[in-house]
Amino acid sequence: MAHIGIVGGGIIGCATALHLLDRGHQVTIVERDAGGLPASVGNAGLLAIPGIDPIARPGMLLAAPRWLLDPLGPLTIRWKDLPSLLPWLTRLVLASRPAEVARARLALTFLMNTAAADHAAMAKLAGISGHIRKTGALKIFDTLAARDRAFAGELENARLLGGYEVEKLDADEARRRVPALQGTFAGAFFNEGYQTFEYPLTFLRRLQASIRERATFIDAAVSSVAWTAEGISVRTEAQNTHLFDKVVIAAGIWSKTLVERLGLHVQLETERGYNTTFVNPSVTLEMPVYFGEHGFVATPFENMLRVGGAVELARPDAAANYARAAAMRKKMRRYVPDLPEHGGTEWMGRRPSTPDSLPVIGLHPGDPRIAFAFGHGHLGLTLSATTGRHVADLFGGKGDPELDAFSIRRFQ
Repeated sequence: MAHIGIVGGGIIGCATALHLLDRGHQVTIVERDAGGLPASVGNAGLLAIPGIDPIARPGMLLAAPRWLLDPLGPLTIRWKDLPSLLPWLTRLVLASRPAEVARARLALTFLMNTAAADHAAMAKLAGISGHIRKTGALKIFDTLAARDRAFAGELENARLLGGYEVEKLDADEARRRVPALQGTFAGAFFNEGYQTFEYPLTFLRRLQASIRERATFIDAAVSSVAWTAEGISVRTEAQNTHLFDKVVIAAGIWSKTLVERLGLHVQLETERGYNTTFVNPSVTLEMPVYFGEHGFVATPFENMLRVGGAVELARPDAAANYARAAAMRKKMRRYVPDLPEHGGTEWMGRRPSTPDSLPVIGLHPGDPRIAFAFGHGHLGLTLSATTGRHVADLFGGKGDPELDAFSIRRFQ
């Protein structure tokens, strides 16, 4: 069995660690902020099985100019960062061609088809249970035309993914199911394919606690991964070097620099998301609610409510613009007037995203001792268990041919 180092202790790194430990490997996780709040904990807390549509689609390109005119809308770009984002944006446009969209949907369907079963298996490895509820999700729309277009797409996704229920609703029926929706909207649909996790931070800490019983955590930022005569070395910013038989790079947006120092290229940028989390909120939602034309979602957890989403393209170290979180709360109050105007904790996270919406999962083209597992965008929590299983399979020499779609080779 090998001593395997994992660069990154978020949800992807933890899922990978659990699978490698289960196969008898010695595991060490090197995480830049082991007690912190990575992108893994600020998500909407959903097992988003229906989420096989890539971001790059013809409809998105048509809507983007209108969105970009609103600095607090569903999509914005830090314009001073535009020069560095241009290569990624150019590839995003190319990825919106119908053939590329179909390719991405097919690839994501391959991963998503096992996501629920993989999460159940990972929970068993970690010794946890009761952390996912079958809630479904409600998606509401300002116009019936927008609802019907989205509904048709969701029906097709349900067909590809095994036939969960998608039910078209009028506004009155949507309010019956979620009474807090007292504002005006045209219609909605219920999608049975979504499930809700316990509070994401609690879930990550439970996974980390299970791993700490059997593996080593090193709290350090990694500056480079390199080859040596003795194995693969991981060097930290504090100039400490750790030697491993094999290494997994699962460091989210920070993976880009490590990959480039290995002589490879990857188009990976930060889709920054914002949220507000209310503790003991005065408003209750019976299930997650997507605000379909505004790019955000409200998720109820036990004694908590999180309102978040949208996309801001910017450098990872750019200052947060929490007016975006406030804008989502303001928009939500159009539909849920009882949402508090004050209180709640604001947060910003860095989704590591590729322009084709496909994560990088695979081995280094020149060295099978190095694996990549990053770039999951909005699907990190959903695809974490599946990614961890595939990485463990790859190190065991059993990689699925379908994983070729996620290889880093596509960027070389």
